[in-house]
Amino acid sequence: MNEKSSGLMVITEEISLRLKYIANTIKEVGRRPSALAGGILLVIILLTSIFFPLFYSVDPLDVNLLQRFTPPAWQEAGSLAYPLGTDNLGRDILARIFYGSRVSLIVGFAAVIVAEIVGIILGLVSGYYGGKTDSIIMRIADIFNAYPFMLLTISVMAVLGPSTLNLILVLGISDWVTYARTIRGSVLSLKNKEFVEASRAIGTSHPVIIFRHILPNVISPLLILGTLRVGSIIIWESGLSFLGMGVPPPMPTWGRMLAEGRVYITEAWWLVCLPGLAILLTILSVNLLGDGLRDAFDPRLKNI
Repeated sequence: MNEKSSGLMVITEEISLRLKYIANTIKEVGRRPSALAGGILLVIILLTSIFFPLFYSVDPLDVNLLQRFTPPAWQEAGSLAYPLGTDNLGRDILARIFYGSRVSLIVGFAAVIVAEIVGIILGLVSGYYGGKTDSIIMRIADIFNAYPFMLLTISVMAVLGPSTLNLILVLGISDWVTYARTIRGSVLSLKNKEFVEASRAIGTSHPVIIFRHILPNVISPLLILGTLRVGSIIIWESGLSFLGMGVPPPMPTWGRMLAEGRVYITEAWWLVCLPGLAILLTILSVNLLGDGLRDAFDPRLKNI
């Protein structure tokens, strides 16, 4: 067998093991009713946010002052044309909630990806090389931790200006510390293990050791943490949009819907309660799924 065939077999075997590991993890998550319910609810939210124009083609920005403050369809004076009612400008609440879910989910997942990329790189470098490199990175992390998260994001957004891209970058970069500290602790416990020492002994370069041998062994806690942090990022995005520092108008977001509806809460409860319920269900689904992933990856909880 030539060297090329041998290398191909090793790669194929490694991919097969990874797929088997993923399948076993999904099976473990499926054994837990709360995690399964959270996963199903999150999938439903994702699918409706993507495909809602196919079954509900109402423009969320369409203004109809003659229909302002129409209550939900199940209330007296409600209309089936507006299943969840309308706001102070006669805009359809259901369409705005659907469209707002796109914004919140995109910002939530994209910001977590940005934070994980920054945190993984800095955490790997800090934990593996140690010394002055570790001290510098951890002191920078301390500075980020010392500055209140919301105040930091508001300050940066005030300078950069509100936009979806700026919001993703600001929330992602502001949240890297948690990932960096988590992965640094895992790397410190792994970098002196036998398989890492063996790789050094045969002359494997440091980047290859870091990304091929260490990273795959510390990715599980980051996946769990990232899943749980999506909910927090959605809350931050809603809070910033509520303050007018998030996604710029007229794009509907759940936070802006809360901000606009709070003035009319005594006469039109649905303007606040329904977007708030959408936020609650989304964060609940993410947290239930994150708890299930944590239990699935923790060997001490396999039989619980």
